[in-house]
Amino acid sequence: MISFVLSVVDLADTRFAVSPVHETLMSLRILQDPSLSALHLPWRRSVLGRLGALDTDLLMSLVARRRTIPDFLTPNPTEFAPAFADELALVRRTPVARVRHDLLLAHAPDPLPPALLDAAPETDDTRVAALRDEICDLLQRYWELAVEPYWPQIRLVVEADMTYRARRLAVGGARLLFSDMHPNLRWDEGVLRIDQMIGHHEVAAAGRGLLLMPSVFSHKPAPPVSPHEAPSLVYPCRGTATLWGPAPAPAAPALVSLLGAPRARLLSLLEEPLPTVELARRLRVTPSAVSQHLQVLFATGLVTRARHGRQVLYRRTSLGDQLSP
Repeated sequence: MISFVLSVVDLADTRFAVSPVHETLMSLRILQDPSLSALHLPWRRSVLGRLGALDTDLLMSLVARRRTIPDFLTPNPTEFAPAFADELALVRRTPVARVRHDLLLAHAPDPLPPALLDAAPETDDTRVAALRDEICDLLQRYWELAVEPYWPQIRLVVEADMTYRARRLAVGGARLLFSDMHPNLRWDEGVLRIDQMIGHHEVAAAGRGLLLMPSVFSHKPAPPVSPHEAPSLVYPCRGTATLWGPAPAPAAPALVSLLGAPRARLLSLLEEPLPTVELARRLRVTPSAVSQHLQVLFATGLVTRARHGRQVLYRRTSLGDQLSP
């Protein structure tokens, strides 16, 4: 079990971030072991055929047999939503001593796999630096092939989860925030406990706060491997089950002729109250595009809206029900 001891100050500094590098590394677990999540089998099938030119031995070696990932590959984001290139630049500047330490720690008690032997204790620093740069080049190509094409959809799912979590934190504090995040998480008297972990240590946040990163590829909570890292947690986000599903069915032709395709599809989804971010995720468009159409539907009396916590929820009116099939 790994525990984070959080003071009132740390809870006040609990924040969320979107990390393309974390998501990219987490996706390697699914490539390595598809049994971790059947939800991602469509993604995995589409990606495997594109990786022929990559060094898959080195790529797969980044995830240890116990599914741990070296901490230096997943630095905590310094802003809410950094670009992949900016995060990878931080990884590329990692000191060689840290690279060696983190690779050995992630794979312990197993020896380093053959693809990572240049980081063995007896090798010189130039070989470790060359390995670090090779890993970064490989991750750049893997991101472009396997994750970047789907990043807009992934980010919408992640941000929808953040909206949900922020509302729970505002309504019920830390206890409600963590209560349905994952069965392995327990919040009790200022301590966040993460069960079924390989590591066994307690980390005092000591004013550093807690960084939360929802992930579509994470199958369970994933804190840093080292107890010396600042408290952060990658956790499985809500909505992943619909990520690779088909787009919503097209609206009836007559409704499309009347409203236009985007507004007709929106109206068909609003049988239940939904926020803008969730609508954008389902339609695979930007929230700003959804907002523009919702304003028109609201002005014409086809949808109603009501505030719920920090969100505005939209739903069809009785007139909208009559128009929508």
